[in-house]
Amino acid sequence: MKKYVYSFGDGKAEGNAQMRDILGGKGANLHEMTRIGIPVPPGFTISAEACVYYFKNKKLPEGLKEEVGNALRFLEQQTGKKFGDKENPLLVSVRSGARVSMPGMMDTILNLGLNDETVKGLAKKTGDERFAYDSYRRFIQMFSDVVLGIERKKFEEVIERKKEEKGVKLDTELSAEDWKEIVNEFKKIVREEIKEDFPENPEDQLWKAIIAVFESWNNKRAIEYRRIYKIPDDWGTACNVQVMVFGNMGEDSGTGVAFSRNPSTGEKEIFGEFLPNAQGEDVVAGIRTPLALSVLKDKNPSLYNQLITIFEKLERHYRDMQDMEFTVEKGKLYFLQTRTGKRTPRASVKIAVDMVKEGIITEKEAIMRVKPEDLEKLLHPQISPEFEQKNSAIAKGLPASPGAAVGRIYFTADKAMEKADEGENVILVRVETSPDDIHGMARAKGILTAIGGMTSHAAVVARGMGKPCIVGCEALHIDEDRKIMEVNGKVFKEGDFISIDGNTGNVYEGKAELIEPEIFPELSQLLNFTDKIRKLGVRTNADTPHDAKKAREFGAEGIGLCRTEHMFFEGERIYAMQEMILAENKEERRKALEKLLPLQREDFYGIFKAMDGYPVTIRTLDPPLHEFLPKDEKSIQEVSKRIGKSPEEIKKVVENLRELNPMLGHRGCRLGITYPEITEMQARAIFEAAAKAIKEGIKAIPEVMIPLVGIKEELRMQREIVEKVAKEVMEREGVEIPYKIGTMIEIPRACITADEIAEVAEFFSFGTNDLTQTTFGFSRDDIAKFLPFYIEKGILPDDPFKTIDQRGVGELMKIGINKGREKNPNLKIGICGEHGGEPESVKFCHKIGLDYVSCSPFRVPIARLSAAQAVIEEENEK
Repeated sequence: MKKYVYSFGDGKAEGNAQMRDILGGKGANLHEMTRIGIPVPPGFTISAEACVYYFKNKKLPEGLKEEVGNALRFLEQQTGKKFGDKENPLLVSVRSGARVSMPGMMDTILNLGLNDETVKGLAKKTGDERFAYDSYRRFIQMFSDVVLGIERKKFEEVIERKKEEKGVKLDTELSAEDWKEIVNEFKKIVREEIKEDFPENPEDQLWKAIIAVFESWNNKRAIEYRRIYKIPDDWGTACNVQVMVFGNMGEDSGTGVAFSRNPSTGEKEIFGEFLPNAQGEDVVAGIRTPLALSVLKDKNPSLYNQLITIFEKLERHYRDMQDMEFTVEKGKLYFLQTRTGKRTPRASVKIAVDMVKEGIITEKEAIMRVKPEDLEKLLHPQISPEFEQKNSAIAKGLPASPGAAVGRIYFTADKAMEKADEGENVILVRVETSPDDIHGMARAKGILTAIGGMTSHAAVVARGMGKPCIVGCEALHIDEDRKIMEVNGKVFKEGDFISIDGNTGNVYEGKAELIEPEIFPELSQLLNFTDKIRKLGVRTNADTPHDAKKAREFGAEGIGLCRTEHMFFEGERIYAMQEMILAENKEERRKALEKLLPLQREDFYGIFKAMDGYPVTIRTLDPPLHEFLPKDEKSIQEVSKRIGKSPEEIKKVVENLRELNPMLGHRGCRLGITYPEITEMQARAIFEAAAKAIKEGIKAIPEVMIPLVGIKEELRMQREIVEKVAKEVMEREGVEIPYKIGTMIEIPRACITADEIAEVAEFFSFGTNDLTQTTFGFSRDDIAKFLPFYIEKGILPDDPFKTIDQRGVGELMKIGINKGREKNPNLKIGICGEHGGEPESVKFCHKIGLDYVSCSPFRVPIARLSAAQAVIEEENEK
């Protein structure tokens, strides 16, 4: 019969760290910690396979009850206690645990096994009635929430009323009699809500809890979390049943959460919190504000030193930063969990690089430890120093996750999601977050909570998402019903702007000025690691000297796409462009183009200067001409006055240029063929700028790229113009300019006839944005109307404009590469759509043998990392 239950205890375990697919991450690590001598309360894990079976067959697998019974007997032998015994009851915790960490997404029940009789046995055995009834009320509250589906808030209100009645602030100030009364109140709530009594039979409690843990795999917040982090729905969760240890047995007991390194900065320092006389959920839920772990150094040096020893042992064993939960019961230390710690993107980079320096991991392992999307999050904006100098913070909390955000405040996750989906920048403001807020947190620009510590739900989830977050901001007084927030006497309404700085914990009124981040030393080191092994070159898409300079700082090895049309939209240049389009003959057109020539030349010169020694691929004019002309009456009148043509004449030209489908109309190389003087002016600007740069000692390497070619003859005709101008300029200026002429491959015919086109091209660059449009017949501007349905129904796995469609567009790319190189073995091939900075697309480009990818400046580090990971993944497959 198939085995579903695996026990651990007394230094022995049936599982290990490699069994996370079966035992889940939490279970596998409990078994592993037991094996290596960490003090772990004994327990057993019901495998995720049992959960999968349960969902598939709508019942528990045969033989599971017998296996669980045997495992319970093992726990009774280990502890000398008996499950359900009135004199010496064995109490257990029941926790979920998927194969990847999903903090707070699924359910936990503590103190299971308590009832009206066993609670008396617990009180007698421990000599502490207050503790026993505190544990009992916790169990009823958690069980009612998780298993019976009764809102937790109803129970919290009873406790708050009792504290008010007694004139106390903390739960710990309530007496045994208070808790007894609260237990009776709780039971009344259960009876009212489910029309039956709270279950007293411990075995009945256990099986209801196990099924509830399995079913929590499919609760709303877990489904949303899996969607955000792309976790498969068919994995299921394991269920861990473990002997209870109690942190709420007095001041010599407590519970804590710790990271073996700082999860915000990556610094090698113990980072954690400890709450005396409390159970685990008190820390994680942020119900009470905990103490910094460092306080234990003076209060209990023996315990502190024991913790540090185990923290270091676990980090060395797992070879990564650990996130650990522990409980102290009457001075005795127990570890309840260890897992690879979630960290901010910055910490992720620092920890990976530091661990290479410390000899714990290799450079290749460091590269694989950092997710490409972490780098994207890392390049977060910061609040400008000027704004900080001029503006005082209105409040300060704990800086839980770095980065800065500006947005309108909303007080519920649903409202935050609604407003974010309407296009607003949103800051989610809560008293505290819970796992039910995951959808609002995912869409918010930043998160701000009034209570909770650095290991509260808001802090952990925001760090994982790479979102700025401030917690424990006690100056906030939030009235969710009235939709207002009061801060030091000032009232903020829903929809008001605030700014938050997750690096400092400062909250500002209004909209702060944000600045772009810089590369820091560890990131530079990590990217140096990637450069040693990646095979793909990484260029940038840049149209200005400023963007080119920024891209070089991020490690770009040239420009893969410089869009000349962007230059024409700036300032008064648009006037000359409009003159050229509205010209009635070639002479008028040339006259207008003469005005544009010096402007384009200066632009190109600045870019060559910024890219000294690196190739610059300049695309000739691509968009349809109507984009440059006025649309409304007022603008038409302004153009009429400026160039001396009647509004009627202008309207006539606008009407003549109007196309039913401009993206497939008179644009790209078709413009250069019908108006060769445009290509000629642009080529002259490129080569005159290159000549000027070369004379000044700058190594200019222009590559002229003709867009939208689908027929060999189109490229040949445009090439002749470019070569003629290049020859004239080089002879006149007396310089030799190393240049190439190539084309964008962005329509299917170009891929299929790539062998012919390669006869007149020195390079290809896939314009995957247009290639995706023309392959699918999708309009990039209109796809949003139906794309969500396609993804939801599984018709498409992803947005094809975000990630390359490997089966369709990717196959066309392969055809283009093979045919092109067959005819011209020296053909250089790259990609310049925004796919060039998307991790999965970069890895695909490596796989099919491209020479380089090109992307926006801020995605250059992502492309460098992804390209290196592609090499390592390929090596691992062999």
